[in-house]
Amino acid sequence: MTTKPKANKFRIRRASADATGAAPVNPDDLPPPDLAEAAANDASPSQSDAAMPEAGELPPTTAEAEIEAIKAEGLTGRQLRMARRVAQKHNLSASSDHDAVRLLRQNGIDPFKRSNMLELVVPKAEYSEKDDTSPRVQLPQTVPGVHPSLPSVELSPAERRNHEIGQIQRDMMRRRRRKLMFLLTRLSFFVLLPTILAGLYYFKLATPIYASNSEFLILKADNSGGSGLGGLLSGTQFATTQDSIAVQSYLQSKDAMLRLDRDMGFKERFSQDWIDPIQRLSPDATNEEAYRTYKKYVKIGYDPTEGVIRMEVSAPDPVVSTDFSTRLISYAEDRVNNLSQQKRGDQMNDAVEGFEGAQEERRKAQEALVELQQQGALLDPEGVIASLRGQINSVEIQLQEKQLQLAALMDNARPNKAKVDGTSGDIRRLENLLASLNARMIDASKGENSLAQLSVNIQMAQADLAARDMMLQSALQQVEQTRMEANRQVRYLTVSVDPVPSQEPSYPRGFENTLLAFLIFSGIYLMISLTASILREQVTS
Repeated sequence: MTTKPKANKFRIRRASADATGAAPVNPDDLPPPDLAEAAANDASPSQSDAAMPEAGELPPTTAEAEIEAIKAEGLTGRQLRMARRVAQKHNLSASSDHDAVRLLRQNGIDPFKRSNMLELVVPKAEYSEKDDTSPRVQLPQTVPGVHPSLPSVELSPAERRNHEIGQIQRDMMRRRRRKLMFLLTRLSFFVLLPTILAGLYYFKLATPIYASNSEFLILKADNSGGSGLGGLLSGTQFATTQDSIAVQSYLQSKDAMLRLDRDMGFKERFSQDWIDPIQRLSPDATNEEAYRTYKKYVKIGYDPTEGVIRMEVSAPDPVVSTDFSTRLISYAEDRVNNLSQQKRGDQMNDAVEGFEGAQEERRKAQEALVELQQQGALLDPEGVIASLRGQINSVEIQLQEKQLQLAALMDNARPNKAKVDGTSGDIRRLENLLASLNARMIDASKGENSLAQLSVNIQMAQADLAARDMMLQSALQQVEQTRMEANRQVRYLTVSVDPVPSQEPSYPRGFENTLLAFLIFSGIYLMISLTASILREQVTS
């Protein structure tokens, strides 16, 4: 019962083909009955399924397998329409577009060959010669089916392509959502969670820290007598730049921390139980750990343009921070006073030693002069010698006068004997006195103990004493100049801003620190992600 209607359908299609005015079909080109039956079954699966017995299903025929293989090729709609037109040109009856491809391939015709496609363009003269009354089909027409049109479960290639594209898009969306979820999970675990923990610590758990700010400068004594470049820079901040840097380095050193710990108990202040564990020092903390905490909470900066040293001292207690700041300022003042003390002390010691040496030498020269004067029992040997010379001159004059007087008396014929004897006696006495004075003069001018030698020694001692006096005066002037120079080198520390206890905590800054933590964690995650992606790309390539 099933084969006879199919044969009638095949004959009807032949008749319809003849009615259209097409060329007669060669019986050798027609498909065998079993292939036609398979094509009919493929065209109307619902009808064939209805005609099948319920006992069991028939195995698929070769035509069905070939059609399924052609469908799997994914031919486009344009290619299928082209194959149907080529099949109509070769008078091949096909039940569907895929069946037309199958029949053309069985007859050795490539439906997609360029020459076959060009042969589809037929001139109007050919139609006029064959049949002038037959209308020309301008558009591709579907082959009328040999069975009623029923809804088919098969999809066209365009619909199948759209369906596959939709599946690919849905798969891509699923993968994108999955990757996005993985990305959000990683960001939440590596960035958001640490940021939340950091914010919780800064806002809730961290111990408030109070800061006290202070400012001070280092000044130099006025130097009105300075000259040159030093005099030009004496009144500016550049004159004390080295001293300011030295004080800054000292306040940031471990020595200052140890001194502050001895005086104020720095370690004990930061090892109390009510301080949070991150900022708290252990009771047995080493000096290095305490020094790291000291550098964290004591910040000192120097502004070279203004010459001001700014210091910020932080502590868990505002009063303690103020005390720390005041004590550090006193340390800085002591350091400033000691910066030039050694130099000034050395200069003053050298000047004082020179002055004392000059005093000692002058004392010795004066003692030598006194000893020389005491040796001759005379304070002025030169005066004694001049006096002797004056006496000798006076005696010689008197002796000459007496001799002239005696000569005048002796010129008389009868001189007065009394006058002659008196004048002769005066002459004799003057000569004895002159001899005595000459003897004294000879004793004073000859020998080691003569007055002349004593006078020379006294003159040399006086000259030495005068030189020592000049040296003593020069040493005294040097002492005064050194003292003035030492006073010019003195440095003074002036506090411009005194530390004041703070009423509100300065640290921690919750929002800024949390934002900084977020940026740090994000940067670390970004670097790790880029490194991992680069390594994965290198490995896969």
